Amino acid sequence: MPIAEINFDGIIGPSHNYSGLSLGNIASATNKGLVSHPRAAALQGLEKMRHNIRLGLAQGLLLPHRRPDRAWLTKLGTTIEHVPASLRPAAFSASAMWAANAASISPAPDTRDGRCHLTVANLRTMAHRSHEWPETLAQLRLAFAADAFTVHPPVPATFGDEGAANHMRLSASHGAPGVEVFVYGHRGGTYPVRQHEEASRAVARLHGLDPERALFVCQSEAAIAAGAFHNDVVAVANEHVLFCHEQAFEDRPAFYADLKRLLPEAEIVEVPASAVTLEDAIRSYLFNAQLVTLPDGAGMALILPEEARDTPSVWRWLETMVAGNGPIRRLHVVDVRQSMANGGGPACLRLRIVADPATVDARFLVDEAKLDRLAEVIEAHWPEAIAPNDLLEPALWAQLDGARAALLQALDLAELA
Repeated sequence: MPIAEINFDGIIGPSHNYSGLSLGNIASATNKGLVSHPRAAALQGLEKMRHNIRLGLAQGLLLPHRRPDRAWLTKLGTTIEHVPASLRPAAFSASAMWAANAASISPAPDTRDGRCHLTVANLRTMAHRSHEWPETLAQLRLAFAADAFTVHPPVPATFGDEGAANHMRLSASHGAPGVEVFVYGHRGGTYPVRQHEEASRAVARLHGLDPERALFVCQSEAAIAAGAFHNDVVAVANEHVLFCHEQAFEDRPAFYADLKRLLPEAEIVEVPASAVTLEDAIRSYLFNAQLVTLPDGAGMALILPEEARDTPSVWRWLETMVAGNGPIRRLHVVDVRQSMANGGGPACLRLRIVADPATVDARFLVDEAKLDRLAEVIEAHWPEAIAPNDLLEPALWAQLDGARAALLQALDLAELA
């Protein structure tokens, strides 16, 4: 079976706005109340997908959710016409765009039954994300309906699970058996811990992983307190390479030793705090880059946000790294500033799945021609700008409904209407 890594990017929804809902996410809090630009945001996301296709990478998509979420408001005993101000921003949130939180993934080479397993994240810690999972589950069950996959509902909301943003997989190659690393938090200073150890262990059991090849690693309190609300803000892995900050993990010597024991060929590229502070790493989203394997033996590359190039300590360290003889050979910079201003970089926008592309519903896979068609829909239907008070306007609600309907029609996905 021709297994490949496919990156499924979330299309940035037409309700993209800056409501500052994510406690512990510094960028989200800093830009609260600013005017957002949903059309520009979505087009930036499409251009990132186009950039990666041109690198020879397989690319898919996930769709924006219904916003405002009227069904959620009904469960809370209210309607969009009468929604309390305390609930209104959460009903409009476009946070499902950050597909790294959609689910945790274990590919077929790692699982007992030889299927690729996906467990939808419950996202219970934040109100604006807690109502995403039903639509995410519906999309994943449609996209991955083939026998090659098993899609699980969320683990019980007793334990917070925020998906692949707190999960890494290392292996000799994408198609080889891997070591799956589940990163959880115990303490985060004044910020909440979003990934619970019991949720991670439940996912590993549901996926039928070999207990000897699953590691459960505590994220450092210092990282969470500095604004690393997910592990993917301070660490990223690809095949045999772990790229991380020196202060990412609570007990990094033990983690590194366990990783090397299970995967002797693992290479750890650690950025010292003396070169790049946690604050600079988080501000620039250095580790929220996509670490990818380029085709034709060209090595690995980092797909970085422009903010990484704009941060002197980060860019200086990166240039020194690629000038050496390490496994990461290239740097590619993309513009996702609208997403970054809301607290999500290139890696937040994508869910990576190792599978045979032929087993995926083709409507969720994209090429440049399909991206052209989607760009036309976005140009025609996405709002140019949203200010905070615009969420009160029925005209905006109607525009959001129409935009999503046009997107579903363009993708022939009427089942999700």
